[in-house]
Amino acid sequence: MAFPASRLSPLASPRFTALPPLSLYIHIPWCVRKCPYCDFNSHEARGPVPEHSYIDALIADLEAALPLVWGRKVYTVFFGGGTPSVFSADGIERIIAAVRARVPLAIDAEITLEANPGTFEAEKFRAFRAAGVNRLSIGVQSFNPRHLKALARIHDDNEARAAIGIARGNFDNVNLDIMYGLPGQSVAEASADVGSAIACSPRHISAYHLTIEPNTYFHRYPPPLPDDDATAQMQEAIEQALAAAGYEHYETSAFAKRTGNVLEEKQRSDSRLSPLSSRLSRLCLHNLNYWTFGDYLGIGAGAHSKLSFPDRITRQVRYKQPKQYMENAAAGNAIRERHDVAANDIPFEFMMNALRLNEGFPAALFEERAGLPFTTVLQQLEQAEQKGLIVRDHRRIAPTALGRRFLNDLLQLFLPSEER
Repeated sequence: MAFPASRLSPLASPRFTALPPLSLYIHIPWCVRKCPYCDFNSHEARGPVPEHSYIDALIADLEAALPLVWGRKVYTVFFGGGTPSVFSADGIERIIAAVRARVPLAIDAEITLEANPGTFEAEKFRAFRAAGVNRLSIGVQSFNPRHLKALARIHDDNEARAAIGIARGNFDNVNLDIMYGLPGQSVAEASADVGSAIACSPRHISAYHLTIEPNTYFHRYPPPLPDDDATAQMQEAIEQALAAAGYEHYETSAFAKRTGNVLEEKQRSDSRLSPLSSRLSRLCLHNLNYWTFGDYLGIGAGAHSKLSFPDRITRQVRYKQPKQYMENAAAGNAIRERHDVAANDIPFEFMMNALRLNEGFPAALFEERAGLPFTTVLQQLEQAEQKGLIVRDHRRIAPTALGRRFLNDLLQLFLPSEER
């Protein structure tokens, strides 16, 4: 179902001389238990999940989307959820094989799968690696038993450590998700959590501030949370600990370990997905593509897509409920909504992603990925520079420490004038 843009744009339509890099996101909507803070499209698996039928729907969805991405190489694949590790390794292998058979997947494509550290999932980690997954992202959230209970996580701290050990024995590239600002959490406890994560020696750590989102259990029944001063201290302590351990803070919540492998980094810095300056680290290439305004095709229940064409950027949303999604995908129409992004909205959408990167972005990237002249944002950049929110030269634009702290204020400068 198509719907019109919210307003007519005075800007000319975007024009692309080359399309951005393309990633593939695959949504698996089931999990063992719905977390009280989660606002993602996830559903508790009350009984066996319809794995075979859902994979059939994913393949049908991908095939229906092929005309929109025909011939374009896919650089990264990301299985998100829900908890994709509730699927069998055979099911994940079937999906990856179907992708390889239908799109030109880069030979060194980063293929990430999100997993919980519960015993049930951890037992399958070796098989996931054999199935073709080469990056595992484990949702630990905390190593503190009290906080795990408050978050209604199904694993305990010992299971988390055991799962991480299994993951590192089978995967060279492991990410750990941790959270801070948890119910009743102290600064010392947040520091202990990041210390435990560092001790596990993953290549990548994502540290998120717990936020209370609408339509969650925590929104209906708010728990007692640390105040803003305490969470600011937690953030500072986490950033300092990770920096001291050799992790580079390259995005708002993302920290990558410097590897020391010069040849590997040269190869990665040559990739179309890495416009950041060359350095020895293990970035998440899939998320980096989001942050540098690359394209992504999303398949699965509720998945979103952003696809560029020579004269427009189109966004899509799949049907959200798994049953409805499977029925519509089987009929060749998994898309519930689609619209072309108004040219007036593109600068804000670009900056909302690119200014999350601590190093910012090359100035030339705006014209390349937004398809608009650089002069489109020149006035807003000048205002941001005058306010001390960015630094820039002819080569690069980056948020200052003040700009990172007040990122929402910085981004508001790029909203269409009628929305400011």
